[in-house]
Amino acid sequence: MNEPSKSRARGLLRDRRFTSILALLAISLLSALTAVVLVDNILVLQSVDNFIQDREITLESARTATDQRVVIVALDENTLSGFSYRSPIDREFLAKLVARIDSAHPRAIGIDVLFDQSTEPKKDADLALVLGSAKSPLVIAYTEEPNNVTPKQLAYLRSFVPDRFRATPDLPRDQYGTVRTVHPGMRETSGRYLYSFERALAAKWGVQSPSHAVPIVWHRPAEDDKNNYYETSAKVVAAYSPAAFALLGPALFKDKIVLLGSDLSIVDLHRTPFSSVSDAGNMPGVIIHAYGLSTLLDGAVSPYATWRVNFFIALALAMIGAVLGILNFHLLPRLTALVLILAAYLASSVYLFHYGHLLVGLLAPGLAMIASFSAMDSLTGRDARKQRQFIQGAFSRYVSPKVVEALIEDPSRMSLEGERREMTYLFTDIADFTTMSEKIDSKDLARVLNAYFEGVTAVVLRHDGMLDKFIGDAVFAIFNAPVDLPDHAGHAVRCAMEIDDFCEKFRKEQNTAGLDLGITRIGVHTGTAVIGNFGSSSRFNYTAQGDAVNTAARLEGLNKEFGTHICVSGTTKVLCNGIEFRPIGSVVLKGKAQAVDVWEPLHPGAMTPAQLERYREAFSRLHEPTADALELLEALAVELPNDPCVRHHVRHLRKGLRGMDLVMTEK
Repeated sequence: MNEPSKSRARGLLRDRRFTSILALLAISLLSALTAVVLVDNILVLQSVDNFIQDREITLESARTATDQRVVIVALDENTLSGFSYRSPIDREFLAKLVARIDSAHPRAIGIDVLFDQSTEPKKDADLALVLGSAKSPLVIAYTEEPNNVTPKQLAYLRSFVPDRFRATPDLPRDQYGTVRTVHPGMRETSGRYLYSFERALAAKWGVQSPSHAVPIVWHRPAEDDKNNYYETSAKVVAAYSPAAFALLGPALFKDKIVLLGSDLSIVDLHRTPFSSVSDAGNMPGVIIHAYGLSTLLDGAVSPYATWRVNFFIALALAMIGAVLGILNFHLLPRLTALVLILAAYLASSVYLFHYGHLLVGLLAPGLAMIASFSAMDSLTGRDARKQRQFIQGAFSRYVSPKVVEALIEDPSRMSLEGERREMTYLFTDIADFTTMSEKIDSKDLARVLNAYFEGVTAVVLRHDGMLDKFIGDAVFAIFNAPVDLPDHAGHAVRCAMEIDDFCEKFRKEQNTAGLDLGITRIGVHTGTAVIGNFGSSSRFNYTAQGDAVNTAARLEGLNKEFGTHICVSGTTKVLCNGIEFRPIGSVVLKGKAQAVDVWEPLHPGAMTPAQLERYREAFSRLHEPTADALELLEALAVELPNDPCVRHHVRHLRKGLRGMDLVMTEK
């Protein structure tokens, strides 16, 4: 090799390395960003991420000593067994209980009991007197939520609980009913802002908490905590039944925040992260309030990593995945390395949460790494030599000669790698072909089908389309690939109309010869898809993949519903000049959520200008609850008895249906 050749080779090598580095960085960045955004915004991924983190919280081995600042007085089944009625809780008993706690000089008393109805007048008055004369700061549950109190109950609640004691006990839940955060508060109908139960009690301790929702810090109690009388192991405060007070001195409550609430097995239970392991993680509201209060007293430091931290971790793993994807090793060792690195990251995250109390995302970084690995492996796994051979050999069979000449003249006009571009797709299919093929000899079938394909192929190439493939009796053609084709939508629609002319002539010839060949249905749609070489290393095909391709195939099937020969999407129609269209309907295709406007291109002479104008007028009135549209269409049906689209709308209206919308459940 001479020196200039060596220099060019070195330059090409540098360019390829530079391109590879740029691709690696771009794919890593895109994979990380996409993974984090998807996990944060897609409900299913959010749920999976929450489940993983809940398991990590539940199984985290570090245990925390009981929070000595908070004590729970739990009104349990044993408490209620001594009363003649269960609800409301006996007010005389509550009055004595609050007075007993108040006499021990606690820092504050939080009463998570809703006083929304009267009981016995004297007992109600006794409790109101104790609450009004208490020396300790009080926080009492109060809500205006219509789901919790009726107007009558709310009126009583307002009269019983003074303004200065009120706090909302509401527990915010995610989409699956799990409590994860401390409620910031609510605004009363009077306009006054009301703190949440936890924030109000934290303020009594002298801690000013954030005004936004604060993630609750969940811990398991230390195993040697002898004061833990609550059955569920996952809690951070000691809970006592009033029955145990006779054995406990007033020092239990002195200078502490005392929470008074119910601990009943069948009411007021809420899902927590511990519920991911067992139903024992469903906790009474007063226990969850204790968790939230402890979180605020500790400074409301969230254990969850921020969006930025998770993004940079995802970016780092995505770059590692991209490097593994670009390495020229066998796939199995690289996949093994990928799995081991992900396992190491999982172990590191558990270690970080155990010792650093930081809970990083697991799903988004893992997805980013897998995505970047897959993308880089796909990009670098193509064989350039086979691609060049494919262009030189295969394209001559699928595209017009002038396109092949353009490719040979300037190969840079197409990308051998997969590329995303706007194209127009054309699908054809013969009605009832399977039934017909079962009735004729295989030799005759091959002869007819080959003649049919020969004619359709000639039309596609004549309109500068690319014949992608034959699928049974169906034909798939693409316009605007592999080279740019100005007005590709117009080329495709004109091609569809010429195919329709050819197929109708061919069908009548075969029918005359005794062969019951059906009509050819055609669908045309324009959209963006990825086009490139797809397949295995030994056999691949230059084709388009994407949702727009599927839409074109669905449009072909719509002809069966409307009785038409050609269905064109509104996306294609607006790009066509010089072609007359008429609207057919607005259809939600199978597997789609959004409707697609469907149009039919009209052959010259199919309708007079006056008939087309009347059809459009009738179509515009399809949504109106009047008989105008039906009258107009019935008149057209007399003039155009063989018009399938007019017949379709007449049948539709005669059934009492209105509108032009249609939801497809089949192809």
